[in-house]
Amino acid sequence: CQVTVHDVNELTEKLFPIVEAMQKHFSAGSGTYYSDSIFFLSVAMHRIMPKEITQIIQVDLDLKYKTNIRDLFDEFDNFPEGAVIGIAREMQPVYRHTFWQYRRENPQTKVGEPPPDGLPGFNSGVLLLNLEAMRQSKLYNQLLEPTMVQKLTEKYHFKGHLGDQDFFTMVGMEHPELFHVLDCTWNRQLCTWWRDHGYSDVFDQYFQCEGEVKIYHGNCNTPIPED
Repeated sequence: CQVTVHDVNELTEKLFPIVEAMQKHFSAGSGTYYSDSIFFLSVAMHRIMPKEITQIIQVDLDLKYKTNIRDLFDEFDNFPEGAVIGIAREMQPVYRHTFWQYRRENPQTKVGEPPPDGLPGFNSGVLLLNLEAMRQSKLYNQLLEPTMVQKLTEKYHFKGHLGDQDFFTMVGMEHPELFHVLDCTWNRQLCTWWRDHGYSDVFDQYFQCEGEVKIYHGNCNTPIPED
């Protein structure tokens, strides 16, 4: 078993020029903090990792595994043609909220609507990054360009604070074909913040998840159930 340790400062140095433009749209702080770049690591992982690394699973720390993480690697085999990233849907109406202006101007849109037919956005707690596909996708790399980021944020009136998750969500509204949607059981989010902040009427449409949970995600410091 080979373990490689990557220096955060070195990674940030490589990342910053690639993601600097998107930080002002998807960071919590005002302006662009150099250190914030690390929250966009997944977006540009294919530009930073050695070419021989073709697939990476990136996960948050607040997870509890109920199955062997190896099984998640099998999901790479299910990527449709053109998909570069595997990611589960966001399980709260956070993006219903974020896209409020676009939704008001486009009342028939699926943007921000709950599953199965809507586009609720993504949660980046569990990510499958097909680095080889990311490197080869002309479309994906075009979307990293500052002018494209600017164009999409203007179209969707988007201002977020969740880093890579916001970028993937916005891109997914425009180009869903770039993503393989993981089943909710691979990233069973537990946070219920939005239930108590104006969305109790629709909350459960986003939050429900059928099936045996493989990974619990205790986001927003939510306790994870004991076995």
